[in-house]
Amino acid sequence: MKRVTVNQHPLIQHNVAQLRDERTKPKDFRRLVGETAALMFFDATRDFALKPIRVITPLAITTGSQLRRPVLLVPILRAGLGLVNAILQILPEAHVGMVGIKRDEVTAKPSIYQVSLPKNLSRYEVILLDPMLATGGSALAALDLLTERKVVHLRMVNLLAAPEGIAAVRARYPRLPMFTAAIDMRLDARSFIVPGLGDAGDRMFDV
Repeated sequence: MKRVTVNQHPLIQHNVAQLRDERTKPKDFRRLVGETAALMFFDATRDFALKPIRVITPLAITTGSQLRRPVLLVPILRAGLGLVNAILQILPEAHVGMVGIKRDEVTAKPSIYQVSLPKNLSRYEVILLDPMLATGGSALAALDLLTERKVVHLRMVNLLAAPEGIAAVRARYPRLPMFTAAIDMRLDARSFIVPGLGDAGDRMFDV
């Protein structure tokens, strides 16, 4: 699908198989979510803009590069929190915002209950994080919020995505770079991804 990157790295696909397995315990599920997010982070940031800098080594003066813009991670609560800590191990200077979105179990409609974001989003490389892209409702609610707050540089990372969710996001945000480890078959009658991995938040936090 256009502007949707499916990361086929063997380590990522190895982890996805374990995440899908119903026998995987919460502590291992949390670890696998973090490891997979960290591996995917490299691909998702591959085209970040750089700027040249002057570097003084123990032997000489040379030139190097650093990120042109600071990075802002925006997990969708609660499940998105599982992707954050492992990424911060790679880029500890990254900033973290949060968007709390609750999905109605009957209608599958999202509602925002918490927002914690910097004032000037235009200066950041913003990465929206959520393990699952199902109907796309939560993602669209978060994307709309970020857009209203004048985000400029934005991309989204999901571990799994359903075709329905991708289509919903694409219809409103056709140029948004999207990164996932797998595009699954479909949604079921309850709007769960099939084959999927169940409810990521429940499996991560065991509640």
